Amino acid sequence: MNLDKNATYTDRKPEQENFDLLHRYWSAANYLTVAQIYLQENPLLREPLQAQHIKPRLLGHWGTSPGLSLIYAHLNRLIRRTSAEVLFVAGPGHGGPAVVANTYLEGCYSEVYPAVGKNLEGLRRLVRQFSTPGGVASHVGPATPGSIHEGGELGYSLMHATGAAMDNPDLIVACVIGDGEAETGPLEGSWKAPSFINPLRDGAVLPILHLNGHKISGPTVLGRRTNKDVASLLQAHGWDPVIVAGDDPAVVHPALASALDSAYASIRAIQSHARTEGVTGPSRWPAIILRTPKGWTGPVTVDGKPVEGTHRSHQVPLAGVRENPGHLQQLEAWMRSYHPEELFDADGCLLAELAHLAPTGDLRMGALPASRGKGSRNLAIPDLGRYAIKTVPRGGVMHESTKPLGEMLRDIYIDTARDPRFRLFCPDETNSNRLGAVFEATDRCLLEPAATREAALADDHVSANGRVMEVLSEHLCQGWLEGYVLTGRHGLFASYEAFAMVSASMTIQHAKWLQHARDLEWRQPVPSLNILLTSTCWRNDHNGFSHQGPGLIDTVLSLSSTVIRVYFPPDANTLLVTAEHMLQSKDYVNLVVIDKQEHPQYLTLEEAREHAAVGASIWDWAGHETSGTSGGKGPDIVLGCAGDVPTQETLAAAWLLRRYVPEMSVRVVNVMDAMVLPPPETHPHGLSGGKFEELFTSDTDVVMAWHGYARALHQLLHGRPHPERFHVRGYNEQGTTTTPFDMVVLNKVSRYHLVMEALRRARGQFEGSEHLLELCRTQLDAHSRYIRKYFEDLPEIRDWVWTPQ
Repeated sequence: MNLDKNATYTDRKPEQENFDLLHRYWSAANYLTVAQIYLQENPLLREPLQAQHIKPRLLGHWGTSPGLSLIYAHLNRLIRRTSAEVLFVAGPGHGGPAVVANTYLEGCYSEVYPAVGKNLEGLRRLVRQFSTPGGVASHVGPATPGSIHEGGELGYSLMHATGAAMDNPDLIVACVIGDGEAETGPLEGSWKAPSFINPLRDGAVLPILHLNGHKISGPTVLGRRTNKDVASLLQAHGWDPVIVAGDDPAVVHPALASALDSAYASIRAIQSHARTEGVTGPSRWPAIILRTPKGWTGPVTVDGKPVEGTHRSHQVPLAGVRENPGHLQQLEAWMRSYHPEELFDADGCLLAELAHLAPTGDLRMGALPASRGKGSRNLAIPDLGRYAIKTVPRGGVMHESTKPLGEMLRDIYIDTARDPRFRLFCPDETNSNRLGAVFEATDRCLLEPAATREAALADDHVSANGRVMEVLSEHLCQGWLEGYVLTGRHGLFASYEAFAMVSASMTIQHAKWLQHARDLEWRQPVPSLNILLTSTCWRNDHNGFSHQGPGLIDTVLSLSSTVIRVYFPPDANTLLVTAEHMLQSKDYVNLVVIDKQEHPQYLTLEEAREHAAVGASIWDWAGHETSGTSGGKGPDIVLGCAGDVPTQETLAAAWLLRRYVPEMSVRVVNVMDAMVLPPPETHPHGLSGGKFEELFTSDTDVVMAWHGYARALHQLLHGRPHPERFHVRGYNEQGTTTTPFDMVVLNKVSRYHLVMEALRRARGQFEGSEHLLELCRTQLDAHSRYIRKYFEDLPEIRDWVWTPQ
């Protein structure tokens, strides 16, 4: 292909255009990609390449990078022709140097990092920082301008792109999907997006499936399938794919340009029709299947083995360059093949005729406001008094604790109907999780029409314009929400507790993103990722062992304290206060755990606010603090609890102790915010030493009923004085389909187990203790016999209500 450096960029049709300038721009991006992987000095090869110019440790991924840069350059062309707002999502995020190179060429990188200027010294800093201590990571991440997606863990690109497009009507999200990523389960599920993207109110997602044929060490499935097969796969999911393939730039450039022009025209036609005529079904959104060689323009062979077009180009095609003169010579020839002297001027600045190819201002993909959290507006929360549960008599009112939250979310939907910026994401469990009040305001979103009139009549709140996102995939629900909040909107992901572990790795990756994004001043805070876990391990009355698993709590507790928050509201009013806080918060992963079944209600709304403000407090009304054996210097035992079922059992244990051992001084402490338990140097919510002692004393034993695995609470208490005095009972993998009380019995968290532990750990001996111990043993035996005969809990358990004595 003729590389005429004086060629003129025009807005003619692709077949009439001269792509010489665009080809040179692509060459500049490829050159800077290679330079970042290999060089620490001599960034433009102004002198012969020597071993000391090479980094001592070579890291990075070359194989996918030429494809990413090719697409980026062509999207620049499209933006300049149309002024479209395009968000770039790099599924092969391990191709980090390519995206950094392109944001540098368009000028965004130097704007957010002035030290990496558009000159020779800036280029030196650019190459030195890549994959080096104190520099930048090898993956696309928070530090990369324009990115909302870290592609290190493959599978989430298309769902992030889909979430970003929701309620963002002018946005086009160009999502590059590698054929390695296309083998993952989450990405396979993501192809369903056309069934949920509504062109009336949403933006568009443009998938670009880049098939270069290979993963890190072997071929890919789709890379080996025919174009017809791959196209059929996308067509079956509702896309309208076009294929661009080749290894000759003279063929690929006009073909890719034409495909993007056609895709843009199709997107705007779909949106225009929907916004004038309405929506009657899913649209056939365009998609592009791009086949180019892996490691294109790199070394064809190394040491006699093929590299370009094979898995050997995946990472660093030429290793040992410092020690191997032949490799050093081959590297220099490779880099000079891009003719850097024809790309950058004497000062190291990209030549003007090439810089002109990039969009300007906020239309540059590295500067797109949506990618930085700009324009995000706070979410107004209705007055919680409209949903608060009356709690008189205290503990005597039974209510489904999540139901008032559904009513609050309903009104948020109503309040944001004209300015949509909130969505609920739930895998087919909205009603099951008692959040069904939202359907009074909106429907489930599905653009697929029913096959028959009878089927349509049987639908329950299903429509194309619905804004409750239900799909039976935790990956999709969470991934859509992540893309939604990272571009400035608000939402909630509600899941059965056990199955939130399906997307636990996504939670980890999102927390890592937020942790590092917080350190970047140019990134604006974004709404938090809010996860509600319900249908919990303690109340799976009709489900089996598979539905019992509080492991996401452990996962989240292990993440950075700067971004994670874990809440155990004990009743409906504390849940409302928690939801109000988390939906207005920024840059957190908020995990909220509460059951959906009927539970006793304890705190008024005002008390709930006070309790939430401190995170843990003494419930004087539940305990029985007397002079005891300590002479009034503190309780004989502390009963702690976190979680709704553990709270109920703890209150029942305190009730029994007060009734049968009235001389024992018993304190009840409820923990709503788990992060108050570690020391303040471990988590910002951690109580000071004095406050912690006010709750739990300095030396009294604590019997703690904990919602999840006991090891998680022991982890939190590390660093507190005398943590061995905390005797934690939690879920320990016991139980299946059984009665509610049998679940706590099997896991030894029942009121009777707590009482026996309290009597064993309390200071001193008390009249009535032996009688109460015998009562506990007798009741446990009676419980076991009764449920097997009558299939329900004992009446004294079912009908127990906390009462003051």
